[in-house]
Formats: sequence, C-alpha cells, structure tokens
Amino acid sequence: MGPRIALGMQHVLAMFASNVTPSIIIAGAAGFAFGGTDTVFLIQMAMLFAGIATLMQTIGFGPVGARLPVMQGTSFAFVPIMITIVKTSGVAALFGAVVVAGIFHALLGSIIGKIRHWFPPLVTGMIIMAIGLYLLPVGIKYAAGGAASFQMENPAWGDFSRWGLAILVIIVALGFKFYSKGLPNSAAILLGLVAGYVAGIFTGAVNFDAVSNAAWFALPEPFKYGIEFQAFAIVSMCLISIISAIETVGDISAITKGGSGREAKDKELSGGTYADGLGSAVAGVFGGLPNTSFSQNVGLISMTGVMSRGVVTIAGLFLIACGLIPKIGAVVAAMPISVLGGGVILMFGMVVSAGINMLSDVNWNRRNMIIMAISLSVGLGLQAVPQSMQHLPDSLERLMVSGLLPIAVLAVVLNLMLPEEID
Repeated sequence: MGPRIALGMQHVLAMFASNVTPSIIIAGAAGFAFGGTDTVFLIQMAMLFAGIATLMQTIGFGPVGARLPVMQGTSFAFVPIMITIVKTSGVAALFGAVVVAGIFHALLGSIIGKIRHWFPPLVTGMIIMAIGLYLLPVGIKYAAGGAASFQMENPAWGDFSRWGLAILVIIVALGFKFYSKGLPNSAAILLGLVAGYVAGIFTGAVNFDAVSNAAWFALPEPFKYGIEFQAFAIVSMCLISIISAIETVGDISAITKGGSGREAKDKELSGGTYADGLGSAVAGVFGGLPNTSFSQNVGLISMTGVMSRGVVTIAGLFLIACGLIPKIGAVVAAMPISVLGGGVILMFGMVVSAGINMLSDVNWNRRNMIIMAISLSVGLGLQAVPQSMQHLPDSLERLMVSGLLPIAVLAVVLNLMLPEEID
C-alpha cells in the first residue's frame, strides 16, 4: 500500500499547481480579493471536484467513467471564456454556464467518435496555441504585481520586489525540469512556486491572516454565488466543451496505447467523456470550474510505467480530503501574486508550445496555411478591435470578440468545407 500512496501523491504533485491556478485567475477576474475567503473557496472547490471527477473516471458507475487511470483537474481551455463571462455577465452566469455546458459535454459521449475527425492536429493545435496566447498577458500582469494593480494604483507595481519573486520561480522550476529526474522533474513548477512562496515569507510578502481565520473542515455550499442562465455564457462554454472532450479522448487513447499497447475501446472513450461532463456539471453547482483530463499525468504514467487505477484513485481521494479543509486552500491563496505570476508564465508558455508542437505534424500546403491565416486573422483581429462588432446583438458581439471562439469555429468549418488538395 505504501508504494501506491507514494505514486498517488506523485500524481497530485504533478497537477496541483495547474489545477488551482484557474480558480485564482477567475477569482481575480471576478474582483475577489487575492487571498480572501472567496478565493479560498474557489481553490477548495478546484481540489474537491478534481478529486470527485477523478473517481468518476477511475471507479465509474454505469456508463460513466473510462475506468482507467485518468487524472482530472480544472481545465485551462475554458479560462479565456470564463474571464470574459465573469467580467461581462457575472459569477452567477458563469456557474450557470458551467452546469449547462457540463451536461452538454456529457451528452457528447454518445457521438464523440463520430465527430473526432473534426479536430485534426491543424484545428486542435491552433486552438490550444490561441488559448496560451490569450493568457500570456495574465502571467505578465501577475508577475509585475497583479492585474488589479495594472492601472498603476500601486506605485510598487512592476518593481524588482515583484519581478524578483517571479524570476526566482522560473529559475528554480527550470532547474528541477532540466537537472533532475523522477518526482522533482514532474513537479518542477510546483517546486518553483514553493521556492517563491518561501522567499515571499522571508521578504514579508506573505500574509497568513486568512490561514489563521480559515476553518479546519467545511462542506461545499451549493449555489454560493447564485446561478443564472445567459445565452452568451452558455453557448461559449458549450463550444469549448467540444474541444475539452477531444482532449480527453486523446489522453485516454494515449493511456491505453502507452500503458498496454492497444487502442482505446469505444466504451472507454464515451465513458471518459461522460465523466468529464458530469464532473464539470456537478462542480458548477457547488462553485467549481470545468474539469478535464490532465495530460501531464498521462506523461507521468508513461514515465513510471505504472498504469494503475488504484494509484490514481488514491490521488483523487487525497484531493477530496484537501478540498474539505479550508486551511489548505488558505495556504495556497496566501501565495504572493508575483510568485503565481512566475508559475503561470511557464504554464501558459507551455500551452502555446503544446499547440505549436501539434501544428508541427501538419502538412503545410496552401489549404492548411489559408485555414490558419483566416482563423487567426479574424479571431485575433476582432479581439484586438472589439468596436468593429458594436452593431451586433450583445450576446453575439461578445462571442465574436472573444478571440478563441471565432478561431475555433472558423478552423473547424473551413477544415470541413475546403477540399483537401488546392495546390
């Protein structure tokens, strides 16, 4: 049992930073105080429902669950859209959209095999790259002292006391990534954040008041921020759910191929998609963000050679325990925002790199170059000049200037419509 617990903890450490970071970003976009009780709550829910969704995958029930070692966590794919939703429609609209999109995501399980060809490397690589490009400014703002200080409300914004912590995180993370093996290598970003956190304690940048005030145990609270259903938010989240479902299909396929040398079964792919969506829908009820399979944990399975549902189930149980202890969330929330900035610069940069890596498999004929040119030009262009869509109805305007959605829709449609050979 001891080795299984150790391997389960390894899975948690490999995904921990990436799992809680979206909650901190969305808390900031919603105007919640960095390190405050609302931020702590969102971090708790990220841990709790990542654990619950993981158990849905590993143990399953009925048709739900791949019954494979699939580690679930909060998805970065939804972050750009969620930022827009909370800023324009509010937190209640966000969680209403998470619930509806989660149900929609689950329903995709019955057809996921039929639409998989909609998302070749050209489309998925472009979308993933666009997600990273959208998020890069967030990392820079955090490293400089926080997005709330961007209007120069704080004279110290951007000084070395902020950038120094971010740079320390990056240096330590790179050191572990390139000069270590095993667990330190897998948890390099987390170890970088820990180093920055410790440095923040010594420099007085960490305030533990919220940790002292946090409870030792708390149950999740349904509809803490209310729930609203707005067309823009729901449509946006449902469209991104399709991308998330394809990502999960890819991860499940990688697990079966790398772990046992076989192709994934249809029931594993559909079951994994059911669990993805249902886990997100349940999370939305309690203030959690959408979940998806975590690719870094797929890599960990390949690296260790241990394809065990039991190991990942232990990891899920540990996350559930963490989610029920507010003090753990408060410790995470007390992290200086510049420390988080150093971590997310690496994480978002890796998202861009992952997209480019997928695009490297594309045959760059004129057809594919045109698809990429039009998709990126329209999507990023409308995002840069949102006033160009001001005469559209409000919901449609927000969809058009979101950046990510026009890119995704255009890429899919053009890929399906244009003939394979136009050279």
